[in-house]
Formats: sequence, structure tokens, C-alpha cells
Amino acid sequence: MYDIVAIGLLIPFVGTVLGSSMVYLLKDKINPKVQKLLFGFASGVMVAASVWSLLIPSMEMSVEQGGNGWLPAGLGFLLGVGFLLVLDKVVPHEHALDSKHEGPKSKASKRTMLTLAVTIHNIPEGMAVGVVLAGALAGQTTITTMGVLALAIGIALQNFPEGAIISLPLKTAGNSKHKAFLSGVLSGVVEPIAGLVTVLLASFVTPILPYVLSFAAGAMIYVVVEELIPDSQDGQHSDWGTIGVALGFVLMMVLDVALG
Repeated sequence: MYDIVAIGLLIPFVGTVLGSSMVYLLKDKINPKVQKLLFGFASGVMVAASVWSLLIPSMEMSVEQGGNGWLPAGLGFLLGVGFLLVLDKVVPHEHALDSKHEGPKSKASKRTMLTLAVTIHNIPEGMAVGVVLAGALAGQTTITTMGVLALAIGIALQNFPEGAIISLPLKTAGNSKHKAFLSGVLSGVVEPIAGLVTVLLASFVTPILPYVLSFAAGAMIYVVVEELIPDSQDGQHSDWGTIGVALGFVLMMVLDVALG
């Protein structure tokens, strides 16, 4: 079973690494239509994962433990949203499509700011994989090994465009390919770390697993609503973002239902 922990934590990180490696294959920035499509795709994957892999298991697990289904799901979800809201306010960062600075004032470089932005996004994704792994390790019937793999693969698929979206702008801004690639990779390192910490904490406190599942869902939905959807719909070609949302949502839903 511990092999699945290592695999589950590393698969999403591999997605980020492969996406970041696009700096060696693509000469210029991503086509705007494709960029919108990728932002939308990542949004769709995260929304579907939040529902099928996190919120539904949270409610089912709570009922199995003798509680009601809505309280852990609702409370944990709101706490997850609040957690990311606080991170957004206290960590200085900057997004790929918007040069506007967010968080406290900082003299850090654009490269650092972009890396911090994606790092914030990757924390809830790492937590999501970690808490599902913890549920599988605890023997929860609502979470299967294949369900863990489905979530890890889904997160990896949406990490691929994220890695490319952070690395390519850095290359076009004057950074070397190696520095741009490294920044993309470093932004993804937080995922397996957050996942492992969540596994270690949640696996020892089974009663709180429903809350942690919905907490991760709330954090992921915050990222979708606050950043990914606006980026996919801003300016021209917004229909490509909408198509991306549909494709990502259906793919993650199929993965979870077919493999879970």
C-alpha cells in the first residue's frame, strides 16, 4: 500500500515537470486560444475532482461514521476557501496573465512572484491527493486505490498546462530556458510535500477525514473561481476557455467513475 502513496504523490509532480519542459520544445509563448483552453481545462478537472473525489466521499464517509453528510462537507469546504483566501493575502505573488501584484509589497523578481502564485495553487492539489491517500490507507470503503490513481492522474493532467504556463512566460521575459524550467519545477515541489504532510496527519485521525476531504475541495474551488476561470474568460477567445472547462470536467469525471 505504501507504494501507492509514493506513486500517488509523484504522478502530479511529473505532470508539472513535463509541462515545464515545454520551454525546450516551444520557441515562443503559447497561442492565446490554446492558453485559454488550458486554463479552462485545468478548471474543469479541479471542479470535477472536488465533487467526485472529495466532496462526495466526504459526505459518504461521514454517514458511515454515524454523522450527517452535510456538516463536514459544508464546514470543511468553507474552511478550505478561507485558508486559500488568507494565503492569497499574506503571500506576495503575481499571475502569468496579469502583471498586477497581489499580497504584501515585495521587491522579489517576476520569476519569484510567478513561482509563488503557482505554488499557492498547488498546495490544495497536494492536499487533495494526500487526504484521499490517507483515506485509502485507513481502509475507508468510500475510497479505493484506483480512485487515488484517478485523482492523481487528473491532477497531473491539469498540472501539465500549469507548468507550461509559468515556464514559457519566464523564458520570453528574458530568463534562460534552464531557469524558466527550474521555476516551473520548483512551483510543483510543494504538491508532494503538502500531500505527504496531509497523509501523515490525516491517517492518524480518521474521524476528521471527511472535514479534510472537503477542506481540500474548498481550497481547489477557490483557485478555480479566483484565478483559473477569470484567466480563461478574460479578453478574446473566451469560448476556448469554456470548451476547456467542459473537456476537463468530463475527463476527470470519467476517470473517477471508471477507475474509482
